[in-house]
Amino acid sequence: MAATLLSALLVEILIPVAALIGMVFALIQWFLVSRVSVGGGQASINNGYDQSLLDDEEGYDDAEAVALCAEIQNAISEGAESFLITEYQYLGIFMAVFSVFIFLFLGSVGGFSTKWVSCKANPSELCAPPLANALFSTVAFILGALTSTLSGYLGMKIATYANARTTLEARKGVGEAFIVAFRAGSVMGFLLAANGLIVLFIAIVLFKLYYGNDWTGLYESIAGYGLGGSSVALFGRVGGGIYTKAADVGADLVGKVERNIPEDDPRNPAVIADNVGDNVGDIAGMGADLFGSFAESSCAALVVSSISSFGADRDFVAMSFPLLISSAGIVVCLITTIFATDLFVIKSVKEIEPSLKRQLVISTVLMTLAIAAVCYLALPSTFTINVVGHQPKVVKNWKLFFCVGSGLWAGLIIGPVRDVADSCRTGAATNVIFGLALGYKSVIIPVLAIAVAIFLSFSLAAMYGIAVAALGMLSTLATGLAIDAYGPISDNAGGIAEMAGMPHKVRERTDALDAAGNTTAAIGKGFAIGSAALVSLALFGAFVSRAGIAVVDVIQPKEFVGLIVGAMLPYWFSAMTMKSVGKAALAMVEEVRRQFNTIPGLMEGTVKPDYKRCVKISTDASLREMIPPGALVMLTPLIVGTLFGSSTLAGLLAGALVSGVQIAISASNTGGAWDNAKKYIEAGASDHARSLGPKGSDAHKAAVIGDTVGDPLKDTSGPSLNILIKLMAVESLVFAPFFAAHGGIFFKWLNI
Repeated sequence: MAATLLSALLVEILIPVAALIGMVFALIQWFLVSRVSVGGGQASINNGYDQSLLDDEEGYDDAEAVALCAEIQNAISEGAESFLITEYQYLGIFMAVFSVFIFLFLGSVGGFSTKWVSCKANPSELCAPPLANALFSTVAFILGALTSTLSGYLGMKIATYANARTTLEARKGVGEAFIVAFRAGSVMGFLLAANGLIVLFIAIVLFKLYYGNDWTGLYESIAGYGLGGSSVALFGRVGGGIYTKAADVGADLVGKVERNIPEDDPRNPAVIADNVGDNVGDIAGMGADLFGSFAESSCAALVVSSISSFGADRDFVAMSFPLLISSAGIVVCLITTIFATDLFVIKSVKEIEPSLKRQLVISTVLMTLAIAAVCYLALPSTFTINVVGHQPKVVKNWKLFFCVGSGLWAGLIIGPVRDVADSCRTGAATNVIFGLALGYKSVIIPVLAIAVAIFLSFSLAAMYGIAVAALGMLSTLATGLAIDAYGPISDNAGGIAEMAGMPHKVRERTDALDAAGNTTAAIGKGFAIGSAALVSLALFGAFVSRAGIAVVDVIQPKEFVGLIVGAMLPYWFSAMTMKSVGKAALAMVEEVRRQFNTIPGLMEGTVKPDYKRCVKISTDASLREMIPPGALVMLTPLIVGTLFGSSTLAGLLAGALVSGVQIAISASNTGGAWDNAKKYIEAGASDHARSLGPKGSDAHKAAVIGDTVGDPLKDTSGPSLNILIKLMAVESLVFAPFFAAHGGIFFKWLNI
């Protein structure tokens, strides 16, 4: 095999340097956001600028409003931090218990032996003992879980730090507010991408000190990193999703429909909990989710390539190709961010959404060039990839350019659907019917895009091609996360403007930011689902290889039973998460009604509601309700693999993948369409929109009901499903040696 143009020493320098560049850039963005002061006094009102601020509404006191912004920001920040710390205490117990499971299950494969054994690929060489694999897989799992936890927490901190600052900047103009929100999102995006990369790289370097030339064992143990990341992401997504939607549904149904008061009205008891939910669900949950995708796609690519010519030849540069792609992505995203914050200044509302979409296009184009450079420099001209049950596939390095590029460009095609506002004219029923139909239809284009990427990647480079295609979709992770985090920050900014009594013009500007963020958030959800499909298939291929399965024949009864049960699991999981939201929302609705009915002067605005009571309801309900769906996902592969064997588990993973992707896209886009319809009517930005409004009209109430039904679909069940399919696949990969050695107890007992 020909040598690569990059040296191993240079690779060992480039990867951590790229991660450090991302961290430094994130800190610079944080510093720029911090220059907007939140507090009392004249300096905080003008924030160092000469522009005049809005003070045109009668009776409006800007200094008092600024002080209120700081107070509301503190309440949101404290609520979010309290929830995450409590959730992480639960997760700490889970991590400890599951770490023991990993060690015991994998250690039992070789009878907890510490003796080095003959390698399967080359019996003349020695490979690490099973006990080492158990120990290092456990350490990797803990590292992944801790990194995922840190990613979610940092995202929440910067979001709650920037929300009031975005509100204050909106007094000067929409452009200034946009820059604060986007820079804050960039902090999260770059910290997550850089932290994920540097921890994975350091783990590989340290593990290599023990494993030496046993590269297969090294990278198989690294798969635990992806398992840890996705385990935390599952509970973060489900718990955060239940929290935010319970508060959102309670606030909307009682406040907007029954009491006919504006969204985020300070008289609504659920309004603080609603804003807290945006941070713990849409920020912390999304951050942990996409970190999990990055970790799993990297691990899948490393495991598959370790049993191919890269691993056989101990080619560290070629093995590091997935990490070099992620490193290049950080630099590309840094350049792209400068376009948004410095080169193209937002001057009007209509420029917001095009600016965000331009970020996606610019990052994709630049990343395409970067991929070509990395393929040329870091890969040998020709290499081989092992294919289970077939002859090894000879691959040219230019073919991987198309594999990575197909995933990268497929990510642009998986986007949101538009509003269904017209259907609200005839009531909530037609709105729900139309939204469901549109959501089902929205599956077509994304699935075709994913199918093309899979076919092209597999044809060119087998399962390794699919793994790097997933990495391609995630290569611009920093920009994607910045855009996605921008939306909840803008949403919080609007809520703070309403609660602080800011002028109507400020709320119009934050609403415009939020509307654009709602569209790009839908892109982010599609992006997460699409990457999950590719990652899961790559992990599936790695599992099949590691479990020693030559062919997955769905006509055989063992595989078909797994297939049909696997296709059922996303429905079961969705039912559990939606019922959880419903139960939590019911408690919230009852509490909000109780406060409106029993607190004198609440509707008149002369007394404050009991915000903390609603925050507690959301917190308790989400922590309690996240456990059953989490247990379903975590225990299913263990039970099926142990009782029914690797073949049945392979069928289960295939069924869950195919079914889960369809439901996730449909649920996310259905909910997004209903949300768009509500915001379209509320904004009243066109003659058509005004003909459906105003707020409080029958059409608006129908839109609010549709949005309420769609909330758990788009923000809880839909996004959580992509973690379900990834997590079951990476868990199966980690436990594959145990299933291959001891699995199928039930069939063995029946002698089948």
